[in-house]
Amino acid sequence: MITELCQELRNWFEQEIFPGTYSIVAGKIEAPLQKDQYFRINGSIFNDGVYKYGSEELTDETFTGEVWALAIPKAVIELAAEIEAWRAKYEATSLSPYQSESFGGYSYTKTGSAAGANAHTGWKNVFASSLNRYRKI
Repeated sequence: MITELCQELRNWFEQEIFPGTYSIVAGKIEAPLQKDQYFRINGSIFNDGVYKYGSEELTDETFTGEVWALAIPKAVIELAAEIEAWRAKYEATSLSPYQSESFGGYSYTKTGSAAGANAHTGWKNVFASSLNRYRKI
């Protein structure tokens, strides 16, 4: 979720970028990072994304690319957890093309028609006001 959230924000909260050739062995990468620091791998075939140093489970490979040391604010990490909880509970329903359904005489209501344009709400719309303060243009 952190990778997807940073992509949406267009903000990786990068602290320092370390280009080079890296080997991932037994699911771990050696990089100049602190334990539990978030980092981004860029340029990998199998592992591009954001991970937490020391708890990552990566696919073994050797690649030439970059490891970005990140300084993601605690509030953003907490927001990511809130979004994950919301997605687990509501996302399937919110992305459904049906707003309501009934049986017997069977009827349904599509969200795009009478319900209006804002009825199709995913996590990006639901959390937009919280995300905007971290968004980069």
